[in-house]
Amino acid sequence: MSQKSPSYGGQAVIEGVMFGGKHINVTAVRRKNQEITFLEVPKSDKSWVIKLRRIPLLRGLVSIIDSSAKGSKHLNYSAEAFAEDEVPPEETAKPKKKDEGWSLGMMLGVAVMGILSFIFGKLIFTLVPVLVEDFLFKKAFDNYVLHNLVEGAIKLILLLVYLWAITLTPVVKRLFQYHGAEHKVISAFEAGEELTVRNVQKYSRLHYRCGSSFMMLTIILGVIIYSLVPWDTLWERVMQRVILLPLVIGVSFEVLKGTNAVKNVPGLKYLGYPGLWLQLLTTKEPKDDQVEVSIASFNRMRELDAAIEARGYAEVNVPGGILDPAKG
Repeated sequence: MSQKSPSYGGQAVIEGVMFGGKHINVTAVRRKNQEITFLEVPKSDKSWVIKLRRIPLLRGLVSIIDSSAKGSKHLNYSAEAFAEDEVPPEETAKPKKKDEGWSLGMMLGVAVMGILSFIFGKLIFTLVPVLVEDFLFKKAFDNYVLHNLVEGAIKLILLLVYLWAITLTPVVKRLFQYHGAEHKVISAFEAGEELTVRNVQKYSRLHYRCGSSFMMLTIILGVIIYSLVPWDTLWERVMQRVILLPLVIGVSFEVLKGTNAVKNVPGLKYLGYPGLWLQLLTTKEPKDDQVEVSIASFNRMRELDAAIEARGYAEVNVPGGILDPAKG
């Protein structure tokens, strides 16, 4: 495969996979009747967002917030499809009300909720370990660096317990199987393989360029960055975490890109191993039909990307394949 080929990313959704292309994001979902349906959303990034994505450190925070906002729409689409398949046939035959479509306000609402969920979740995951560590070990020792190390260990334990607990639910287990299918397709593509189920299944479900690896890096690098700024009181510690959180996210994003760049360099490939170990929890081995959905999503994204480029970016809308045009 040419080294000029783009680095694609994706996201597992309920009973499907979303892939982001250069000009379009595509989600493929397996319906209960075994049909694969698609949600296709052309990218319409503002020029200032594109410029921010080129600035080191800042681009990590911008990219993650942007992905959270856009990913929420695709997750909602898959959830709606899943819910529709659970509705009795006589109910689905009823005509939809006019207000059941996606208005501009609803789409903006989903995007805002995606951003707020990310920020709120990140703050909780950052601050709860601080409070737990202070409560348990406040008087155990005076070295603030050691307190930071214990805080990082508590954060890691909470993350592992949380991930283990949610994998006990059937829906999340299948979600993590689709996550594995997404990784396998990207790895097969990057290796120049023809994307067939048999070829894709040969590849690992783990991938260096993954959000799970990013979570692990925020824990490790957070301990290092927080240890560079002393604190005396719990209030100072909490405020330090909030203020430095964007920096931790930015540095982690850059390191993630770096570990992916050196993954084939002897000795340096081990830098990405902590993130790969975490993916043992966040991904599961997919079944063939799940890999088929992932391949369908990736191929559709590539097909539409090529069609848009062939038109010289003249059209914004993409043809066909959308289950409900109002959701596109």
